[in-house]
Amino acid sequence: MPVAQLTLEVRIEHAQSLKDRRQVVRSLKDQLRQSFNVSVAEMDEAVGWQSATIAVVAISRSRDYLHGLVEEVERAARRMLNEHGAELADSFWEYVES
Repeated sequence: MPVAQLTLEVRIEHAQSLKDRRQVVRSLKDQLRQSFNVSVAEMDEAVGWQSATIAVVAISRSRDYLHGLVEEVERAARRMLNEHGAELADSFWEYVES
């Protein structure tokens, strides 16, 4: 069964504290979970205030469905981050067959 993982590299230029960073990351994670029924986790420790790495994972029987879902999640994440004054610096995705 195919599993898709999308990794999002986030830049939060306006973050002046860990609290600012956490607010953006938590909001993004919650909105993606609610909107797409996917698993979302922060992949790195709070190394810096102005960056974060988020992983989004979904599983389905259809690889085509996962491909479309990943593209939708990426577009939505970009829009959500822009609304919070942050940006999607990079993203990449991969499939894992089990």
